[in-house]
Amino acid sequence: MENLISLVNKIQRACTALGDHGDSSALPTLWDSLPAIAVVGGQSSGKSSVLESIVGKDFLPRGSGIVTRRPLVLQLQKIDDGTREYAEFLHLPRKRFTDFAAVRKEIQDETDRETGRSKAISSVPIHLSIYSPNVVNLTLIDLPGLTKVAVEGQSESIVKDIENMVRSYIEKPNCIILAISPANQDLATSDAIKISREVDPSGERTFGVLTKIDLMDKGTDAVEILEGKSFKLKYPWVGVVNRSQADINKNVDMIAARRREREYFSNTTEYRHLAHKMGSEHLAKMLSKHLEHVIKSRIPGIQSLINKTVLELESELSRLGKPIAADAGGKLYSIMEICRLFDQIFKEHLDGVRAGGEKVYNVFDNQLPAALKRLQFDKQLAMDNIRKLVTEADGYQPHLIAPEQGYRRLIESSIVSIRGPAEASVDTVHAILKDLVHKSVNETVELKQYPALRVEVTNAAIESLDKMRDGSKKATLQLVDMECGYLTVDFFRKLPQDVEKGGNPTHSIFDRYNDSYLRRIGSNVLSYVNMVCAGLRNSIPKSIVYCQVREAKRSLLDHFFAELGTMDMKRLSSLLNEDPAIMERRSAISKRLELYRAAQSEIDAVAWSK
Repeated sequence: MENLISLVNKIQRACTALGDHGDSSALPTLWDSLPAIAVVGGQSSGKSSVLESIVGKDFLPRGSGIVTRRPLVLQLQKIDDGTREYAEFLHLPRKRFTDFAAVRKEIQDETDRETGRSKAISSVPIHLSIYSPNVVNLTLIDLPGLTKVAVEGQSESIVKDIENMVRSYIEKPNCIILAISPANQDLATSDAIKISREVDPSGERTFGVLTKIDLMDKGTDAVEILEGKSFKLKYPWVGVVNRSQADINKNVDMIAARRREREYFSNTTEYRHLAHKMGSEHLAKMLSKHLEHVIKSRIPGIQSLINKTVLELESELSRLGKPIAADAGGKLYSIMEICRLFDQIFKEHLDGVRAGGEKVYNVFDNQLPAALKRLQFDKQLAMDNIRKLVTEADGYQPHLIAPEQGYRRLIESSIVSIRGPAEASVDTVHAILKDLVHKSVNETVELKQYPALRVEVTNAAIESLDKMRDGSKKATLQLVDMECGYLTVDFFRKLPQDVEKGGNPTHSIFDRYNDSYLRRIGSNVLSYVNMVCAGLRNSIPKSIVYCQVREAKRSLLDHFFAELGTMDMKRLSSLLNEDPAIMERRSAISKRLELYRAAQSEIDAVAWSK
């Protein structure tokens, strides 16, 4: 069972070291889920004396006004008899204190380091571990004493500030309240009892401690309180007799003070029947046993909370991305790695792993054929236009057999119109690729960390696509121009001659300018142009894919990578400038995750040891 208190002690120390003080924040807190005993009392209630009596050492700062200005997490750990007592602070991990007067001074100094030399308070706890053969395994949190008025040098809000701090600890369901009240004052006015009742009205979590019993007026006693008759709590009241101020001034030994306390209850008639349940030694043992019981009952819930929170923190940390490398090589590697992830996502869009690539195929399968069909070759091959072009091509001497130049001009003027759909296909695919770049940038989680790099990668990718579009447009339009520049002769050789169609070869050459002959020319030209369209319908997509899609997959960021190699440290750093809020959040999440993993390991170790 002692392992359980040591376990909570380790987790509490980790909480403080990694910034989890249980205060309200956007981060999950482990501190609030840990069972703890908070010591609550008004000023001059004897709170410090009770703690010193439990420890058996004089080590707490004393004085008038508010002496305790930061929570003190006091972790007592029993060691073998004959071993020298010592103390350790969490903020001084390699230093052992064997002089407890030095412990008192360090508590004062560490308080001043956090709050300054003013009389302000702070919720950041001080962790003190005391190792002694004269203690039981126990953890107590000493809170600032409740007060009713501010003294000189304190803000007017100090009374409320202290109450709010105390309340923030004791209102948590995992907190056990040790309410210290002096017996020589009316219990109805006790600050500790009043605030304890507010947060724990049933008394399920409250232990009452009555101090200064030996200082009560003659003829009065605290028997009814200690027997739980006048003020009932779930757990029995414990009376203690602390050292007097005269004893403190004379440096009366704590061991002697404990012996005198035992003798007081044993020898005082009113309290003799309660003597076995009184005194600081009994109080420490009772609290230790109760704390062990509470920890044991809460461990499964704590373990479940830790496992769940570790997964949540890991998920958020993954979403926030890795921290920035410090050296130029590390920064360059980080940028290259992020660019590689972006490039991979872009390729996945084109390859069908992610949506978007199918739009390119839609251009080739639907938009280009539809655009080619919409070309109005009939206007180009209207009778008047055919007659005009054929006669113009003949010049001053009409053609002898077939109007070859007329054919060429008609074909060229028709094929040239295919440049429009070809160019539009290039531009449409370019727009699709640009859209996929923007999608890929948005889907690359790592780029969200670095706005400057995000802009640079986007611009570099778009610039590359623009160059690819220009090259693709040139190559694709050349395909159309090639069809204009060289006609397929075999097509015309296979055309039926007039004789085969029953024509009369003896007709005059000039009769061949009649409508029937011109319609034949128009029909032949249309057949040829349709053949060219069919061919270009297949070759234009090949050109676009080769010059744009394939090239984008192969070398989208090549130029940017070449530029990266020439950048100095300052320029690389500017690309990796991220939102300070994200950096702060990542750091906080990393620390909190470290805490939860440490707690996970500690709990697992205790489970295995059983």
